Amino acid sequence: MLKQMLPQQEHVGALLAAVRRRIRQVVHAEAGGHRLSPQQFWSLLGIDEAGPLSLGRLAERLRIDQPTASRVVASLTKRRLVRMTEDPGDRRRLLIATTPEGAQLAARVRPVARELREALVAGFSPTELAALRGALQKIVGNLDRFEARRARRPARATQAREEHA
Repeated sequence: MLKQMLPQQEHVGALLAAVRRRIRQVVHAEAGGHRLSPQQFWSLLGIDEAGPLSLGRLAERLRIDQPTASRVVASLTKRRLVRMTEDPGDRRRLLIATTPEGAQLAARVRPVARELREALVAGFSPTELAALRGALQKIVGNLDRFEARRARRPARATQAREEHA
């Protein structure tokens, strides 16, 4: 990759987007041979590591919305890598678990995930890593609050029409 001179004070959003892009590129290169998208890769591993679990719990674990989790689970189900069964404790809920084929594939790709997770934090001291996690969690919270405020405000176009009416 061609190294470019970047300004010292890059926007945090640009840096986060670059990190996300690079993670997706690495996962795509590694998991593509198994016909897994990056979302399928992380979902399969999440289900295998923590399953059986509900769709809501999977979405929380992966920090994705439920419709996205549902689409990914549907694609993994179609490939017979995961299955959904009735929760014995609550018949209204379905639990997602890996099939034997899914567990085998998860075992094959798990080393890639482990290496990627280690590469992401290579060179960080425990104190720096704790600070990074805290900063990223704060950013997520800031964006959640920003989105909630925007959802409570009327749309600007609607507001402008009402002012000119």
